[in-house]
Amino acid sequence: MDYTINRTINGESFHDVDTRTRKALSDAGFGILTEIDVTTTMKKKLDVEMPPYRILGACNPKMAYQAIEMEPRVGAMLPCNVILRAIDGGVEVSAIDPVMSMQAIDNSDLHAVAGQVRDLLRKAVEAI
Repeated sequence: MDYTINRTINGESFHDVDTRTRKALSDAGFGILTEIDVTTTMKKKLDVEMPPYRILGACNPKMAYQAIEMEPRVGAMLPCNVILRAIDGGVEVSAIDPVMSMQAIDNSDLHAVAGQVRDLLRKAVEAI
């Protein structure tokens, strides 16, 4: 089973796909709460070279609030991470599948919210 929602964009720069990803997430109601430039971090901490790799922590405030109201500790699983990584010929975008990540919590109402978030993330990834 896939635990991410994936799309490969061929023939475009990392920067352009990053810009398009941020717009698609925003259009779907997500803000970016965190950003990790993994490439820079690995160079700084381990002195290794790697292709561009970025993690965006995306949050839909309305859905996050609903989830936290149902399960206060669910914040340990937030925000929804979306990665961009350079691959041969393009960029792969992968968003966490919230339904898969919430399976550890026994709460059917929370699973319903996770399904709504998954639908929003899927639409965003498809719109890139």
